[in-house]
Amino acid sequence: MARGTVRPARDLCSDCGLCDSRWVAYVRRACAFITQQFETIEARAHGRSRDQDNEDELYFGVFQRMLCAQLASPIEGAQWTGIVSTLGVKALESGLVDAVLCVQQSPDDRFTPVPVLARTPQEVLAARVNKPTLSNNLSVLEQLPGSGIERLLVIGVGCQTQALRAVQDSLGLKQLYVLGMPCVDNVSREGLQTFLDSTSRSPETVVHYEFMQDFRIHFRHSDGSTETVPFFGLDTPRLKEVFAPSCLSCFDYVNASADLVVGYMGAPYQWQWVVVRNDRGQELLDLVESELNTQPVMSSGQRAQAVQQGIDAYDKALRLPRWLAELVGVLVNRVGPKGLEYARFSIDSHFTRNVTWLQRNHPDKVAAHVPAFARKIVSRYRLPKP
Repeated sequence: MARGTVRPARDLCSDCGLCDSRWVAYVRRACAFITQQFETIEARAHGRSRDQDNEDELYFGVFQRMLCAQLASPIEGAQWTGIVSTLGVKALESGLVDAVLCVQQSPDDRFTPVPVLARTPQEVLAARVNKPTLSNNLSVLEQLPGSGIERLLVIGVGCQTQALRAVQDSLGLKQLYVLGMPCVDNVSREGLQTFLDSTSRSPETVVHYEFMQDFRIHFRHSDGSTETVPFFGLDTPRLKEVFAPSCLSCFDYVNASADLVVGYMGAPYQWQWVVVRNDRGQELLDLVESELNTQPVMSSGQRAQAVQQGIDAYDKALRLPRWLAELVGVLVNRVGPKGLEYARFSIDSHFTRNVTWLQRNHPDKVAAHVPAFARKIVSRYRLPKP
C-alpha cells in the first residue's frame, strides 16, 4: 500500500506501519483501533490476562516484577541513562537476537523517525533518543523474508506492539522479544512543531524532551543546556487538538503486551521504571541487570483530587499565567503523587480524557473500544458531558 493512502482505521490510524507491509491483510484483526483485544493479546503474550481485582495489575497489566533503575555508566547522548539502547546492544552482542527493530532519525530532521532492522551495535546506538512523533515501525517487517533474521528484538510503543502480537505467528521467526516503552500523546511532525513553538524558549534547538515525574516538561538543547516548563503552564487552548486521534483513543499507555517495559512513569524523578511481564522479559533484563543501579518501586501522595481538577481544567481549555503555573508546579511536586501513584495519576488523567474524546467524536465506538480495565478506572471520576 502506498504511503499516504486511506487506512482501514481512517482518522484513528496511528501509522504503526503494518499497512505498509505485506501483513496489511491482517489489519482488521490486528489494528488496535479497529479491533480492541487486550485480554486475548495479554493471554497470548504472558499466558494470562491481567487480574482486574489487583490494583497494580488493573493499572499496569500483567507483571512478574517491577523495579526502578539507572544505568551505572550512562551512555553519552542517551535520553536518560541509556537502558533501552544498552539492552539492544547486549541482545545483539550476546547472540540472543539477529537484529533489533529500532528507530533512527532522518539526516535532515532530528524528529523525523526512520525505522530500521539494526544488525550492529552501532546501528542500535544511532537510534538512541526518543522521537515523539508517529512512526511506522512495523513497515520494516517487509524486510524480514530472505533476510536470514530468525530471532528479533522489537522496540516499540503500545499500538505497534499490539499489531505485532496479532501477526507474530506469521513472521517466520524462531523467537521474538518485545521491549516496550510507555507511550502517550504522540503527534504528527507538524503537531510536534506546534507544541515546540508554543512551549520551548528555543524550539529549533530542542534535542529531546519528556514529561517528567516532577510535573515539568524537561527540554534538552543542542548546546547542552536544559529547560523546564511546568505542566500547568501549557498553552492548552492551542494544544488541545494537536495530539493524534489515535493517541486520544488509546488505552495502552503501559504497553501491556510487551515482554519488558522501560520508561519513566512509575519511578521517582531521574529513575526509570522497569516492568518484567514474563520470562522473556526477565531474559532481556538479565542482559543488563548487573550494570544497573536499582531500587524498589515506591508510591506516595494522593492523585484523585488532582485528576478531577485536571479533567475540568482540560475540558475548559484553561491556561494559567506563568507565575501561577510555576507556583502550582512547586506545590504539586512537594505534596502530589510520586512513583506508582504518579503513574496512576497519569493513567487516570489520560483515560478520562480519552473516554470523553471518544464519546464526543466516535460515540459509536465507545462500547467496543474502551477495555474493561479502563472502564473500571474511569468510573471513579466525574466526566464532562459528551
